[in-house]
This record gives sequence, structure tokens and C-alpha cells, in this order.
Amino acid sequence: MNQGDSWVPSQFLKNSACGVSSLACLPFLYPPSWSISPPDSQCTRKEQRESRVRRGPRGPSAFIPVEEVLQEGAESLEQHLGLEALMSSGRVDNLAVVMGLHPDYFTSFWRLHCLLLHTDGPLANSWRHYIAIMAAARHQCSYLVGSHMAEFLQTGGDPEWLLGLHRAPEKLRKLSEINKLLAHRPWLITKEHIQALLKTGEHSWSLAELIQALVLLTHCHSLASFVFGCGILPEGDPEGSPAPQAPSPPSEQSTPPSRDSLNHSGGFEAARDVEALMERMRQLQESLLQDEGASQEEMESRFELEKSESLLVTPSVDILEPFANPDMLCFVEDPTFGYEDFTRRGTQAPPTFRAQDYTWEDHGYSLIQRLYPEGGQLLDEKFQAAYSLTYNTIAMHSGVDTSVLRRAIWNYIHCVFGIRYDDYDYGEVNQLLERNLKVYIKTVACYPEKTTRRMYNHFWRHFRHSEKVHVNLLLLEARMQAALLYALRAITRYMT
Repeated sequence: MNQGDSWVPSQFLKNSACGVSSLACLPFLYPPSWSISPPDSQCTRKEQRESRVRRGPRGPSAFIPVEEVLQEGAESLEQHLGLEALMSSGRVDNLAVVMGLHPDYFTSFWRLHCLLLHTDGPLANSWRHYIAIMAAARHQCSYLVGSHMAEFLQTGGDPEWLLGLHRAPEKLRKLSEINKLLAHRPWLITKEHIQALLKTGEHSWSLAELIQALVLLTHCHSLASFVFGCGILPEGDPEGSPAPQAPSPPSEQSTPPSRDSLNHSGGFEAARDVEALMERMRQLQESLLQDEGASQEEMESRFELEKSESLLVTPSVDILEPFANPDMLCFVEDPTFGYEDFTRRGTQAPPTFRAQDYTWEDHGYSLIQRLYPEGGQLLDEKFQAAYSLTYNTIAMHSGVDTSVLRRAIWNYIHCVFGIRYDDYDYGEVNQLLERNLKVYIKTVACYPEKTTRRMYNHFWRHFRHSEKVHVNLLLLEARMQAALLYALRAITRYMT
């Protein structure tokens, strides 16, 4: 995979723009994971990677073969973050290694994550980590909950709060309702929810505090999607021993697939699927150039059809409900509340969110810039980094324009959250996204805790693992933007 080498953030390594040391900004360096040899070591980087593999088959992901993610991910981090910085800590965590398969995106992610959790701002650092715990617990994401519990204590948080939400201050508990809606059904957020939080009183929020909290909640909800979508595993102990691994659902218990069995599964049939996808992309691009678009009425009809068909895109019935971990349920109110399809048979559907009426570019971004100026620019850069990221490759082919495919994935994610683009033909979604990919996308975006290895293996069977991680970056950012648009629209209505 050809990855850009333009990202060498030396300014962050020596004098971080975040206001703290660069290693403190690195996401999720607690607990440690991958060892980096000291500079005077006689072994080569190749030998270092081979020694990691010899420690056992366990890697940073349950879905991606250890030798591939170590070769590409760790090498990218060493190259782009700077070996000196990594050696000073000696470790890199699993999420960073997998996300490091796309270092040009990772720089944007890193900067926003650093801003939200480590720099000066309206909320105390320990409060930010507690909010992150509340967000990750909505999806039972033990990886993130454990990480932020450690950081909560390291930033001076009260250990009593970790006994459950009932031990936290009333002001934090008041976030539970909007946390629940942002995580599962953001279209239900109204200006009344905002008003209840900002209402003058002993436990009220300021608008600056609330904006930071909302961005942090959506950041952690979408990051939970990435953790589950990529099968990120908990790190081992400092000696390199594997940590206890959460059992997979009964239908998923099997040996992790080898590199060959995953990347080349399906053989001729999978290769033929790639060729067919490329042909459909070529035809769509030609029709766009010739301005052979459908009428507005037809495009609206196709959106409604896609929205209705998404009702049928659900995980297999043999996927068991995730076990409710009591250690996380204590941070959650109304634990049975979850995602419901935007369009439900026999129910009154909420009105479609027309993207042109409240866009990120014209409305959401300008509001964030006014209320949280540091965050607005970094959010916009992160959205753009994910949406425009391309290596012009598909599976075994290079020199490919992937823009129509990336747009179809992004717009399908927004579709399942009830957001419609008037100028987009949703017929493209059905032409470009196979059913297995739709099932995976909807599961990871809407109820990520139900994601399984089988779902990951069954879509794009002839594609690189880095390309599947790329899909998860689009998922992360499109989901976060969708939830933020609903929240920011409610704030705008409250203010006007």
C-alpha cells in the first residue's frame, strides 16, 4: 500500500502545539503495548517486528493478521511519529498501531483528541475523562472505558465516581439523557434538551462547557465504532504477556484468519466481484461527466427507497446480544435504550434531516468556530482528512479514482441516521455497496458492540486489510458528523 510520507509532525515531538508533551497527546498510551528497542540495540527494525510476531499470534486486532498490522502499522508510526519519541515511552498502543495504517489521517485525529482531552479548556481534565467513560459505556466498549478510567485517576479524579454514575456530581449526571440520544438516536435531540442543561441553577452548564462535552461525547461514541469495527484487542501487560481476551460470540469462535485466507478468500469469485465494482464505478463517473443525473423527484424517491431498505439490513439472527458488563452499566442510565431504524414500519417517522438546510460547512462549522474556535478547525480538518483520503487503489488495482465509492459509503452512513443530500442520487449506494458491506457499515455505525469477525471477513473479500480500516475511518467520521449536526442544529434553534 502506498502511503504518503508527508506527515512528520516534529513540532509535536519537541514542542507540542497542544501545550503538553507530545507523548501525553498520543491517544491511549495507557496501558502500554508494543515495545520499541533502544537506539543502541544491534537488531534491525525487521528483526524487532519478527521478534514481536514470535511472542505469539496475538496482535492489536482480532480481525487483522498480526504480521500485516505490525509490518504496516508499527512501521508507519515509527516513520511518521518519530522513532525517538516512541522509544522514550517504549510502547505504542493497539488502537494507534491499527489507525497508524493511515498516518495522514492519524495526524488529524491525534490533534483533535489531544485538544479534547489534554489542553486547557472550560472543563477540568478529570471531568473530560469521566464524560468519555460515560460515552464509551453506552456501547459497552471496555477498551475505551478502561483507558479513560486510568486517565481519570491520573488527572486527579475522585475514585468514588468510578463506583458509578450515582456517585458523580449532579452536573455530570445531567448529561446522561443527551449522551443516550447522541449515541443511539441523535435525531430526537431538541432545543429543549439544550435548554434543560443551560438553565440557570446550581448544576447548570455554560454554553462553552456544553459544546466541549458534546464534541467529546460524539468523539468517543464514534471511536467505539472504530474499536469494534477493527476488532481492537486489549493490550498485554508490560512484559508482553497477552491480556485476558473477551470471548467471541459462539458463532464467531475460531482461529483468527491467516493473511492469505482473508485477502484471497473467494478466489476467482472475489476477484470477479472487484472487477464488477470497478466497472460500475467507471459507468457512474461517466454518467456524472455527461450530466445524466436523475430528476429531483426521482432522487428523493431513491433516498426514501434506500432508507426503507435499510430496515432489512441487520446482523444475522444468530448473533447473540452482547453480555451486559456490570462494570460499565454503572455508568449508564436506561441501558435498554438503543438504536432504532430512522424509518420504522407502523410508526410516525421523524422528518428527514435535509443536509442542505443545515450543513456542516455553512452552519455547524461556523457555530463551533464561534463557541469552540480551537475545536472547529480541527474537526473540519479531521472530517476532510477521512473523506478525501485515497491512495487511488482498489484491491490489486492502482490508478483508480475512488471518489464515488467513498461518497457512497459516507452518504449511506448519513442515510441510516436520517440525513439526506438533495443533490445525491441514492441509486449509487445500491450499485456500489454490496449487502455484506451494508450489514457491516450499519452494525459498526449503529450498534458497534454487535460487530463480529464474520461480518468483517465477509465484505470486500479480495481487498487489503488497510482498505477495510479505511472504511472504518469513514464510518468514524461520518457517524460523528451526523450526531454533531443534530446537536448543533438544536443549539442553533435554542439560540434563535
